[in-house]
Amino acid sequence: MTLFRLDASIRTHGSASREIADIVEKEWLAAHPGDSIERRHIGVDTLPATAWAAAVGAGMTPPQEHTDEQRQAVALAATLVDELLAADAILFAVPLYNFGVSQHFKAYIDLVCTDPRAFGTPFLAGKPVVLATVRGGAYGSGTPREGWDHSTPYLRRIIADSWGADLTVVEREFTLVGVNPALDAFTEQAAQLHAGALEAAREAGRALAGAPVAA
Repeated sequence: MTLFRLDASIRTHGSASREIADIVEKEWLAAHPGDSIERRHIGVDTLPATAWAAAVGAGMTPPQEHTDEQRQAVALAATLVDELLAADAILFAVPLYNFGVSQHFKAYIDLVCTDPRAFGTPFLAGKPVVLATVRGGAYGSGTPREGWDHSTPYLRRIIADSWGADLTVVEREFTLVGVNPALDAFTEQAAQLHAGALEAAREAGRALAGAPVAA
């Protein structure tokens, strides 16, 4: 079996989303020792900024008239979709940045959606996917920032509703407690949320490992 893991954090050390994803991966490997993990880290090895526009342009241009840039963009989009289709399970680690989706993951989604296999179709129908996402503050009901998380709802719409995946979301909030002094009053609450997120990651990893392969 194959797990495809994608990270979108811009951090190379100390990433909170990577911590959660590492636990999910560990649980998956425990059930599938020796099996394959394919990786892509778009927060560090970024996708070309012009690839989406080039791929869109290629879709409106006869193939024989494609530029080299358009051909490369189409090939890259196909590779991204191939990675998703080839995997038995998928793990996305995507932090909230500036109240929205990581620009790197948004670019990834846009490029994937230019491939004819992914455009407007649930091409991941039934495939098990875990989304590990983290937020520096608190955005729940009744908090001052309620409704400011413009990433998680969008990612649910894309991964589950549009792409058709069987999605599990593991979330952690208050990751900036201990970093931003203004949040020091929430230290105990943040520790509880952290522990809860780690346990949820273990459960999600075990479920991901035991999920049946989609037809």
